[in-house]
Amino acid sequence: KYIAAAFPSACGKTNLAMMTPSLPGYKVECVGDDIAWMKFDDEGVLRAINPENGFFGVAPGTSMKTNPVAMNTILSNTLFTNVAKTSDGGIYWEGLEKEIANDVTISSWLGDDNWSKESGKPAAHPNSRFCTPAAQCPIIDPDWESPEGVPISAILFGGRRPAGVPLIYESFDWKHGVMIGAAMRSEATAAAEYKGKMIMHDPFAMRPFFGYNFGHYLQHWLSMEHRTTKPMPKIFHVNWFRKNEKGSFIWPGFGDNVRVIDWILQRIEGHDVAVESAVGLIPRSGSINMAGLEK
Repeated sequence: KYIAAAFPSACGKTNLAMMTPSLPGYKVECVGDDIAWMKFDDEGVLRAINPENGFFGVAPGTSMKTNPVAMNTILSNTLFTNVAKTSDGGIYWEGLEKEIANDVTISSWLGDDNWSKESGKPAAHPNSRFCTPAAQCPIIDPDWESPEGVPISAILFGGRRPAGVPLIYESFDWKHGVMIGAAMRSEATAAAEYKGKMIMHDPFAMRPFFGYNFGHYLQHWLSMEHRTTKPMPKIFHVNWFRKNEKGSFIWPGFGDNVRVIDWILQRIEGHDVAVESAVGLIPRSGSINMAGLEK
């Protein structure tokens, strides 16, 4: 199955696309981590291509623990912007603390030699990036360059919502799914022009990129289900970033997000693992595989 996801910048697109699943029996392959161009084929199936030739990912937080696939992708032939440098000729950003030698010194992205955490300033810019060819990704999908594209079974919307939004819910139908996309909100990150912890409206994760009247854009989405006799992809909303009263993330994320994908795949296959709620269809109690998770 192929799943498309629309999240704002620095909200987990690359980590999801290159996920190392924590559940046995799952294999994840990556078509792209950023842009999907979609169109109907001659049979009326919605298909998507990745129009990009590489990955342009946020560096801080990327590590062998959080995203080993990305780390192996950027080992060579990669451009880095606004990261820190190490005295042994390497690069550094927040999240790599356990992956450099103790005797190595760090020069920050601002050129400050002998950087340390005690300076109170980040070593790498919070929106520092890596740019690397997609063909280097060890889990790149065999059809990632197929001109026909790949058939989309589900579309995920989501962002950073510290409170009030559940881990996963499914839209009642296509129109409701479009409303979910249009009503998206997310906490501002270093990749956005707004600073602080402001919750911003970000419809379809497209707020910085709208090139024409939003009403027309919305109508375009609403019209999609009338352009085919085939079933449209199911629409879901995810929130990996809910926090508890201590300010810690409730959900472990990263490879454990496959547990949510597992539930989504059950819904795609028509399994009765959801119950109605005010916001949409939410997982029936016990339907998300929590085996092996720490309490």
